[in-house]
Amino acid sequence: MSEKERALIARTHEVFGTCLTGKRLKEDFQKLGISAGMTLLVHCSLSKIGWICGGPVTVIQVLLDLLGPDGTLVMPSHTTDNSDPKYWQNPPVPSEWFDVIRQSTPAYQSNITPTFNMGKVAKTFRHWPGVLRSQHPLFSMIALGQKAKLITDHHYDCCGEQSPLARLYDCTDNGYVLLLGVRHQNNTSLHLAEYRFQMNDNIEKSFVIGTSVIDPESNTPQWLEWTDYDYDAADFNDVGNAFDSIEGNTKIGKVGLGECRLMKQRLIVDFAVDWMAKNRPKQEIS
Repeated sequence: MSEKERALIARTHEVFGTCLTGKRLKEDFQKLGISAGMTLLVHCSLSKIGWICGGPVTVIQVLLDLLGPDGTLVMPSHTTDNSDPKYWQNPPVPSEWFDVIRQSTPAYQSNITPTFNMGKVAKTFRHWPGVLRSQHPLFSMIALGQKAKLITDHHYDCCGEQSPLARLYDCTDNGYVLLLGVRHQNNTSLHLAEYRFQMNDNIEKSFVIGTSVIDPESNTPQWLEWTDYDYDAADFNDVGNAFDSIEGNTKIGKVGLGECRLMKQRLIVDFAVDWMAKNRPKQEIS
């Protein structure tokens, strides 16, 4: 047992006198506002919640039970390690490796490619019976429920109008984001806002994306490149803090030990587009 887990057990016991159970999580989720029929995009840091009996399995099962047969549970299953190594920073690799990595990276396959830095809950949910996963080789999403097929019909549009984020936006009053122990810097829906802001501001696509995919004709790995916007989450907490400050926008509460946020996705996306137009520096277009 790691020291981190020992500390988590001690803190959970100190606050609750016992471990967290599905029953306790269900009560906390209900107080926060999770209810049947929602299409819910979840971003989660399991360790912020506390020591949970059953871990990620318990979290997923409780959420699915609360959403019911008419709801849909959605999570990111990104594979950003399947990308051009010249942009890697945490950690970087020697430039002499770049071509080798581009030529040798296994192609993305939705049924076998693992998530990368998405956390235990998303990693577990990817293997859940019936879960669908989109085909985007970098920014795939996983979903289970009534709208899962609609949400995961996703190929080479990173965060724009053909992405799962836009399909969640189309759910109008039933599309929600749950930040479970994480802040707005992890809120991928803000990338949809960023896409729309850059479109509205006539910002040119400038960032070259490289990734390994399956060539549909030869059924072999192929390095694919395309140009997209240069997405940047550096100000997402600023956007989120401004959004949270408006009464009625965000339901904030505790799930276990973790501070959590529930919001309508459409509401925060529209707010963020306007916020970026007012607060991000203007770019000169050549």
